[in-house]
Amino acid sequence: MARQAHFAPEFFEFLTDLADNNTREWFQSNKDRYRREVQEPLLRFISDVAEPLSEISPRFVADPRPTGGSMFRIYRDVRFSKDKSPYKTHAAAQFRHQEGKDAHTPCFYLHLSPTEIFAGAGLWHPPGPALGLIREAIVEQPELWTEVVAETRAEGLALGGDSLKRPPRGFAADHPLIEHLKRKDFICSRSFTQKQATSPGFLERYIDTCRSGSALVRFITEAVGHDYD
Repeated sequence: MARQAHFAPEFFEFLTDLADNNTREWFQSNKDRYRREVQEPLLRFISDVAEPLSEISPRFVADPRPTGGSMFRIYRDVRFSKDKSPYKTHAAAQFRHQEGKDAHTPCFYLHLSPTEIFAGAGLWHPPGPALGLIREAIVEQPELWTEVVAETRAEGLALGGDSLKRPPRGFAADHPLIEHLKRKDFICSRSFTQKQATSPGFLERYIDTCRSGSALVRFITEAVGHDYD
């Protein structure tokens, strides 16, 4: 029997409508629709990711709980933002390492919005100590890091994230890997169309992307002192 698609066009239609009506009053009156068209499909996807993801690494968690699990909350933290819109206009899931306590940990990631759909892997905005460990690992294992980067790119994934404008303290400006040492994020990603995301084969496409990014995730995970296998 063919696998049923996890996400329907209604998933993205809700997010589009939310972007046009980003108020508590509108969301409350459409909360059942949110649960039916966005939350439940994403939680089902998370649940179905668990087994194939464990075959890539058993250390990364797919938790389908509606609160406190792999799915990010729809509610925005507006305390320090000029934009006081109360809701995110995308849905997302993070399959983080079992040792991770927040978003700043090695992970596999899925981002779904009407205008941008992508799978990501790596470590976004690592705290200072973890960032230092990754940079040290690159210096200590330059050939391995070069192989990881080459493999990631050969798999069709784009390396991204923020970088310093100048070399980090303690690293020579003429180091052959200085552009990598300047990175503040160690992430890779692959984009998808809405047609792909609403197809029955999207789970397999996502897992293939996780597998393609696994060399990068392994390097980073082991660099910060966690097990990968």
